Amino acid sequence: MNEGHSHRPESLQQTGVDPLLVEVTRGNAVESRHRAAIAVSDASGRILRQWGDIERPVYARSSLKPLQALPLIETGAADRFGLGDAEIALACASHSGEERHVETVRVWLAKIGLTESDLECGPQLPYHEAAALRRIVAGDEAVAIYNNCSGKHTGFLSTAMHKGEKTKGYIKLDHPVQQRILGTLEQMTGLDLGHAPKGIDGCGIPVIGIPLRHTAMAMARLADPAALPDHRAAAARRIVAAMIAEPFMVGGSGRFGTRLMTALGNRAALKGGAEGFYIAILPQQGLGIAIKCDDGAGRAAEVAMGMTLCHLGIITESEQAELVDLLSPPVLNRAGLEVGRARRAAESPF
Repeated sequence: MNEGHSHRPESLQQTGVDPLLVEVTRGNAVESRHRAAIAVSDASGRILRQWGDIERPVYARSSLKPLQALPLIETGAADRFGLGDAEIALACASHSGEERHVETVRVWLAKIGLTESDLECGPQLPYHEAAALRRIVAGDEAVAIYNNCSGKHTGFLSTAMHKGEKTKGYIKLDHPVQQRILGTLEQMTGLDLGHAPKGIDGCGIPVIGIPLRHTAMAMARLADPAALPDHRAAAARRIVAAMIAEPFMVGGSGRFGTRLMTALGNRAALKGGAEGFYIAILPQQGLGIAIKCDDGAGRAAEVAMGMTLCHLGIITESEQAELVDLLSPPVLNRAGLEVGRARRAAESPF
């Protein structure tokens, strides 16, 4: 299953001190500081920009979903079940559990002959506050279809149904669904992941340690799939196009990635992951970006991604002024008053 490099990542230990990139102010003082590592790669694996340690394996968490969705297209499951951009974007999503997210998953499950009870991602209340409050007021319990990963899991179930595989236990590493994904990750990152650090993600599936440089390269291969086999190149283009066409499905109302993808149009597909991870797929430049914040702060990963896109010229100067509250979000108190900002650190190297 290995393609390209034979490097075998073996630990999650940091080998150097990553640069200070993001700071959060309160009043006239800096209250918090965040270090991060960033890799910007092309599809060949050439690193165009790097800050910090991009060689140590890290868990990309939900940022890997666009790669995990490739088998949904490649197996023919997406075509068999008549999936469009909305469903494919949901397969790449950490959605907010809003009505359109949930109804799309529910209809999708019906298309493949399954129900919510077949989801193994675990129960959750919606991320979206108003949607969660409606469920609480109605006396409803947390359920799996509201899990932010229910779209991804429905994609997994779709490939299992299409291939005639058992659906129970599809989240286990030895299940054919996860083995296909493992092979896809090895091919897209150019790594033998047999000895990589492994754990269990929040939604129950395996999570695998991969160095930032290889995650960035894999995202660049989605952005510029010309060197991939024809079937994979077609799947990559379809996934990126779906994310760009349906930014709401990838996240939800008010979410950083959804808002920024809406503003940038076909310039970027974005996906965050837990514990301060973020990726970007840049189809016009054929580049991929991978970011990991040392302390796992999602707010810092978002600011760092905005900084990187500005540095690369993906976000223009005029757009920076229009998007200032997204790129440098205000810190609000309980009364809704601005009391600080998350911003580029004074010591940032770029």
